[in-house]
Amino acid sequence: MSLNSTRIRLSTLTKQLSIRWNETCEHWQDAKAADFEKRYLEELFSRVNVTAASIETLDQALTKIRRDCE
Repeated sequence: MSLNSTRIRLSTLTKQLSIRWNETCEHWQDAKAADFEKRYLEELFSRVNVTAASIETLDQALTKIRRDCE
């Protein structure tokens, strides 16, 4: 599996989680839901964004290295 496909899969799964969370919020609207979102999901989504950007940068660097070595 290439780095780019890994990044795409990570992003896709995170989007699916976000959709499911939004569906859950239609039925779970108390303080515990807000706490769960703040404690876990906000940080998770933020870290996934940073990780996806890092994977893309790493993939670009590896592509350049491969070209330079040919």
